[in-house]
Amino acid sequence: MTQPPGTRGPTTGQTLPSAVTAKRFQRAWFAEVRAQAASGTPIALVNADAPQEVFRAMGIPYVVNQWWASIVAAKRRSADYLELLRAQGLPDYTDQYSSLSLASAFDTDEANAPWGGLPTPRIVLAEVTGDASRKIFDVWGQRPGVDFYALESSAANEVQPRWWERMPWDWEELIGKDRIDLLAGELQGLIRFLETTTGRVFSESRFREVMALVNEQEEWNRRTRDLIAASTPCPISVVDSIPAVMVPQWHRGTEWARDAAITLHDEVAALVAEGAAVCPDERVRLMWIGRGLWMDMGFYRHFQDTYGAVFVWSMYLAIAADGYLRYGEDPVRALAARFAAFSDQLYAPPWSAEWYVKEALSHRVDGVVHLVSDDPRGSYFTTRALRAAGVPVLELRADNVDSRAYDGATTQDIVSRWLEEEILHSPPA
Repeated sequence: MTQPPGTRGPTTGQTLPSAVTAKRFQRAWFAEVRAQAASGTPIALVNADAPQEVFRAMGIPYVVNQWWASIVAAKRRSADYLELLRAQGLPDYTDQYSSLSLASAFDTDEANAPWGGLPTPRIVLAEVTGDASRKIFDVWGQRPGVDFYALESSAANEVQPRWWERMPWDWEELIGKDRIDLLAGELQGLIRFLETTTGRVFSESRFREVMALVNEQEEWNRRTRDLIAASTPCPISVVDSIPAVMVPQWHRGTEWARDAAITLHDEVAALVAEGAAVCPDERVRLMWIGRGLWMDMGFYRHFQDTYGAVFVWSMYLAIAADGYLRYGEDPVRALAARFAAFSDQLYAPPWSAEWYVKEALSHRVDGVVHLVSDDPRGSYFTTRALRAAGVPVLELRADNVDSRAYDGATTQDIVSRWLEEEILHSPPA
């Protein structure tokens, strides 16, 4: 039976099918990775902003560092794991999003570890974007049997406006030849390193297939992002869109991931066609800037239930839409172009600030909740640019995975007061 408009979605107890499928797939996949590691297959731990496509093309299993941190936080184990770091004499108060996986290396209680525990990687890969990041991975590299391959972090002196419009094809000009040369050379070195370390052979034809599948996947993500931006009321919750987008993102370069992006688009399109709403009484459209609040995903739902305030945007679908598409004849240079400026797009002004303003305006948001952690990485400029564009911003000071200083009730109260006073100008009905 077809449901009447406005009755589908999480407000009726349902969850987006693609989100459910993605979560089930990820559990089964991780169990397989653990089995592969136990049988002696070398696996890798890679940062979210690292060129995972090389590993995909070579058939090397990998776990994304920040994804694992999100699992630890969601299972309410971040405080325990950070204490493991402290017990080793390591800092437990900086760059927690990257260090939780390192803390997993010191967890000997496999039976009670999240999802059975993180298997020991043979290789860790990261772009070193700061002192803390470098030290975290240096410690990894000191672990028995673990090799750390570091990628440099570069910067541009000049940035052209509206990069998202031209980036898929004009990346050489927008990012700069020197930056791409640097990372392309490092990728060639990475390929040789992986061949030597794992015995796997790099195939350029397979690599081209992976790159083509990634571009297809992100084209579908772009269509989905644009569909949600144009739709009022919002058809889905970010609580559903984040796993439906990000699990396939961690499997970029596979047919499953490409097809998952198509499925998500088709589900959203069907909801829009039916007039479905995640919140039938939508009054406010909100934007969430920052990493996912993995230890309290119910946070987002609270405001739609209480105020009709729906988070219609998170960076995960948006950066999938604008940040990954790269076309070109040389697949290694195209991959270098995908990641040479990846952190810039999210964190470095004016790259990031202009993009967030564009997204806020295209999604017609009434306000922005901006999560600012101890490593703000351009957050001041993002907030300033949004306010200059006339968009109200609330800055929340918290770490997205460190639960020790997080009080959910207090955080909800802060956002509620802001909604009432600056957005709604009245208490909830």
